[in-house]
Amino acid sequence: MGLEPVRQKVKGDRLPEFFRYIRDQGIDAEHIVFVCIGTDRSTGDALGPLVGTFLREAGYGQVIGTLDAPCDASNLEQRLNEIPQGRIVVAIDACLGLSTSIGLFQVANHPLEPGKSVGRTLPPVGRFSIAAIVNADGPKQYWILQSTSLYRVMTMAREIAAAVRTVFPI
Repeated sequence: MGLEPVRQKVKGDRLPEFFRYIRDQGIDAEHIVFVCIGTDRSTGDALGPLVGTFLREAGYGQVIGTLDAPCDASNLEQRLNEIPQGRIVVAIDACLGLSTSIGLFQVANHPLEPGKSVGRTLPPVGRFSIAAIVNADGPKQYWILQSTSLYRVMTMAREIAAAVRTVFPI
């Protein structure tokens, strides 16, 4: 991944590579804020708050968006104001995609657009981003997210948190 805009789909076992790419830009854990987007009110959309909770429980202090204090469409702009100056944001969110991509992660060295898969227009988030493809896109996206496998979402959230802990141990 060079510095030009890159977006690629990877399996969970390649997530540490993405975090090593971030580290290789001279960025260390104390300069990163993880913005974990989503709500605990929808199985598919709970990925972000689950990751945030796992990271917070592991001792990472720079986390916005957990199960007990989600960062979602209703408060995203307000929560983004909590980011200290000079910090690098890694945005994490769930998304819908092709049925052949379910379980993959779309990693990028540019912002993600939260809410896009359900037709919302929210501010772009992150210098780096991970969008976990939790289910197949289709009509009635809210229903699809509501009926997404909790097991898949938990597994993918654990993969992201484990990759962070591997590359940025605290």
